[in-house]
Amino acid sequence: MLKEGDLAPQFCLLNESKKNICLKGFLGKWVVLYFYPKDNTPGCTTEACDFTASFDDFKDLDATIVGVSPDSPESHQKFIKKYMLKHILLSDIDREVLQLYDSWKEKTIYGKSFLGVIRSTFLIDPEGKLAKIWPKVKVKGHAEEVKEVLDKLQS
Repeated sequence: MLKEGDLAPQFCLLNESKKNICLKGFLGKWVVLYFYPKDNTPGCTTEACDFTASFDDFKDLDATIVGVSPDSPESHQKFIKKYMLKHILLSDIDREVLQLYDSWKEKTIYGKSFLGVIRSTFLIDPEGKLAKIWPKVKVKGHAEEVKEVLDKLQS
């Protein structure tokens, strides 16, 4: 189980253009790493659009926003285009990074259990350490909360 202060697990995943993006490439910057279940679903669309709406604020705080889901690069490409998303989306089709970040777990809906993505966010500091973890995210107001925490940590 990851804890605040731990080094963020390293990974490389494909973006919507099938370019390999590695976490180590963001050393020296803050990273907002969020995991979400599926492109083009109501909660995930709201979350992605909220992060895009605050994109410039995060940029001013020297932070990069990276979303990860099990969707394909092609799905991400359509999602980005449809909602004019400004941040990076990565494909974790094999769910390996989701598991590294303890965001792939058993869920129960309507009495049925299945494995799925736990909506979660990790704020990674410029040294690559986990500065803040949100293990079960409620979408409404989340991007704003992340921004406020980031601002306080930099003060």
